[in-house]
Amino acid sequence: MNAHELWRGLGWPLLRLTGFISLGLLVGNLIEALNWTRAVSRVAAPLIRIARLKDISGASFSLAFFSGAAANTMLAEAHDQGKLSDREVVLSNLFNSLPTYFLHLPTIFFIAAPFIGDAAVVYVSLTVLSAFLRTAFIVLLGRLMLPPIPEGCPECLLTDEDGPRLRLVLRKTWRRFRKRLPKILYLTVPIYITFYVLRRFGVFENAEGFMSRHLFFLSWLDPQAMGIIVFHVASEFTAGLAAAGAIIQNGTMSSSQIVLALLVGNVLSSPMRAVRHQFPFYAGIFRPRLALKLIVYNQTLRALSICVVALAYYLVVR
Repeated sequence: MNAHELWRGLGWPLLRLTGFISLGLLVGNLIEALNWTRAVSRVAAPLIRIARLKDISGASFSLAFFSGAAANTMLAEAHDQGKLSDREVVLSNLFNSLPTYFLHLPTIFFIAAPFIGDAAVVYVSLTVLSAFLRTAFIVLLGRLMLPPIPEGCPECLLTDEDGPRLRLVLRKTWRRFRKRLPKILYLTVPIYITFYVLRRFGVFENAEGFMSRHLFFLSWLDPQAMGIIVFHVASEFTAGLAAAGAIIQNGTMSSSQIVLALLVGNVLSSPMRAVRHQFPFYAGIFRPRLALKLIVYNQTLRALSICVVALAYYLVVR
């Protein structure tokens, strides 16, 4: 391998990728800082009425478009004061999965796009669809499990603040960008190099034979998809994207296989995500027993909804 081949096969693609990642992350952070979800939160009122949730749940739902921690704190305080039962807290918390996802949606998309190109649109659309499915399911559960309540005003429990000033938006965007970019590059660069080396040594060809003999339940995936899944489960979503980007740059996997691998990794990483991220977060807001219950319900429902959309997508593209 000479210097020209190394630059063409590794150096230039990696340099171009990191440039697009930086730009995408900056744009995504800017959109988040502008509170783009303010208009989306208006859907809370009719959904609350259908799901038979109380005003405090509707206010928490709207607040979750801006701060997941603040929304959960509102629920925890209402539960401690006896305003919400255990069942209402669980349903309200699950109900908030849609705004919580939308809160970081721009960054997720603008990070994924440089790695996997057009496949990012499909992947993000499927995960959005799964979030809507979860919300619809919770609305149905609330309708069936909770008694009717009088008409209320969820918006009345929220303070109306002026829109963010440009200087504050730019400062917040730059602060988040400086914090997130090094972490992303710390994962991306070594993973990209690793996949380049593994491909040169024929590791993925050997993996194909291993999968056909042992991992029959994943035999419908391309062998290289295992790398995406492993990095997704063992590390972070960005690591899975970095692995996918390293593969898709060489055209050795189709976009549909990339999307399916990321969805599978998303499901299999649910237990690790719960231990690594959710439990410390929830345990600081809710009582330990309730926190554990919320985590189990959240991750189970999330995994099942992604399985549903992944199966539907597989049936369409196979």
